[in-house]
Amino acid sequence: MLQSLGLGPDVEAVYRGMLADPSGGIAELCASLGLTEAQVRDGLDRLVDLDLLRPSRDIPGALRAVSPELGLELLLRRQEEELARRQEELARSKAAAARAVSEFAELRPNTEVDGAERLVGMDAIQSRLEELAEGLTRECLAILPGGALSEASLEASSPLDRRALSRGIEMRSIYQDSVRNDPMTLAYARWLTQEGGQVRTSPLLPPRLLIFDRSVAVVPIDPANSRLGALCTNAPGIVASLLTLFDQTWDSAVPLGADRPRATDSGPSAAELELLKLLASGMTDEAAGKRLGVSLRTVRRQMSALMERLHASSRFEAGLKAAQQGWL
Repeated sequence: MLQSLGLGPDVEAVYRGMLADPSGGIAELCASLGLTEAQVRDGLDRLVDLDLLRPSRDIPGALRAVSPELGLELLLRRQEEELARRQEELARSKAAAARAVSEFAELRPNTEVDGAERLVGMDAIQSRLEELAEGLTRECLAILPGGALSEASLEASSPLDRRALSRGIEMRSIYQDSVRNDPMTLAYARWLTQEGGQVRTSPLLPPRLLIFDRSVAVVPIDPANSRLGALCTNAPGIVASLLTLFDQTWDSAVPLGADRPRATDSGPSAAELELLKLLASGMTDEAAGKRLGVSLRTVRRQMSALMERLHASSRFEAGLKAAQQGWL
């Protein structure tokens, strides 16, 4: 009956059960509704997300069901707000698309127009990077998200980095924390530091970025798929903004030679804290893994460990306890 408002059959059944017997626990709900414990817990988590269950003021740690009159009104209001938000996003996207079409109407693959060059295909990107690397006079800055680098990427980068370092070029690179668990990428990063480069890592990174001599920047056309092509620009305003982004990311990153702060009894590690924030924002396990540069299995293993540390039997309970301890 309430599926159009975002409540599936099991969630609606749990809501009705909470309304019918406010004092009942999970065991009573399972018995009266004929649902498994996992289904009941998932239903409770969903109802809390929808604000249909709130903390009880009579029984600490317990939940109370919001009245249908208020609860359904909240659901309708949430749908209206979500619709308005999507309409605003659509309007912004249309405007951005119109600007992009106007700006790049005359831009053809691998040609330069008004200081911007669109490089289509890995060969075109590699050729341009080789030219920029050979022309370096001072420094090269790099943000390399996505976790472990492929063998092909390392083979392509190795000769360029080697020649630049041999000429005394300052090289600063920021990798994702997860590279510390990949032997091949970690070995390459350590080689960079041994040759005079500087390497740091961070749990979360902005999209891929290369800056040559603080005057030319290369960014992917589509951050989700860097193989589609890249945009190379020497526009001062754009390069200055990207330099600021790099500097801010560098300042918050940790040197490769330093261990990332590990979890203690007083709080989570930096990576665990970022995972909690991503999942609390509504991001799926898979999406959070992509942002952190780790596998889906790793995300679930880390979340399971966090639940165990927090003595939580569900993700909802883990979120509550993390918030109570000031982690979120």
